[in-house]
Amino acid sequence: MKRPQATRGPDNIQDRARTPIEPSTEARGMDAITQPIVLPDSAPEPHRRSDPGLTQPAPVPSRGRSAAAALRRAARQRRRFERTEVRRFTRRSRRRRTAWLSSLVALATVLVLVVAVALSPLMALRTIRVEGTNRLDAKAVTASLDGQLGRPLPLIDFGAVRHQLAGFPLIRSYTVESHPPGTMIVRIRERQPIGFVERGAGFALLDPAGVTVAVSSEPPVGYPKIHAAGATAAPSSASFAAAAAVLAALPADFLGQVAEATASTKDDVSLVLTGGQDVIWGGPGQAQLKATVLSKLIAATQGQGVTRYDVSSPTSAVVY
Repeated sequence: MKRPQATRGPDNIQDRARTPIEPSTEARGMDAITQPIVLPDSAPEPHRRSDPGLTQPAPVPSRGRSAAAALRRAARQRRRFERTEVRRFTRRSRRRRTAWLSSLVALATVLVLVVAVALSPLMALRTIRVEGTNRLDAKAVTASLDGQLGRPLPLIDFGAVRHQLAGFPLIRSYTVESHPPGTMIVRIRERQPIGFVERGAGFALLDPAGVTVAVSSEPPVGYPKIHAAGATAAPSSASFAAAAAVLAALPADFLGQVAEATASTKDDVSLVLTGGQDVIWGGPGQAQLKATVLSKLIAATQGQGVTRYDVSSPTSAVVY
């Protein structure tokens, strides 16, 4: 006799999990609150589902990926900075180059204009003025320079001017000034005579360099006669140079009081005044001091019958 078998559910746990027993309504309400939902082992995980309605969480980047992204950002920032610096540097270079070019163009333009104006007929020499002449004839000097008329002032031939003025022995020195638009001024410094020497049947008036200023048949008035070894033949001798240095150091108003100047050697110069007094001068050194001391001695001994003044040592002058 067979026993009736009781009905039983699935034999294994998996079958029981696949066939869940539905609880009652009250039990379902309590389970929803107190118990978690257990999914079957075969059910896919939520983040692996491909249901488009479900939002998948973003994957967490690893540390290596973060470092690589930071390096890429740094590289981009560096390239961006380099491009900015290159643009700034090239902009500054272009600005500087433009400024230089503008300056060069302006300078070249000014030079061209100056040259054009300077060489134009507007700057041609039309007037020559000679100043500072006393013994010289200014008209003769001007006539000697007529060859420069019509030349632009920058193109005046100063070598030719020097050559023409060298023909006037009385010119000691000169300066030439250009005054636009068409005037040239020649300022002349004439030679100043200090004494005269006998030459043949006449007398030659000389300056300190021994250059003849004038020649006359009578002794020039107001200048002393120079007695020096070789003075008539060679005014550049040492004795003449010593006598000339002494006479050149004398004040202009005192030079007229000197009748004769004698120099046997360069360190032995003596004078004879128009009043007959003798002056022992010595060498040409300290000429200004000696002249000052002599002038004061003459003024202090006026009318006292003094016949000789010794100023060879000006700090201890002697009166005879």
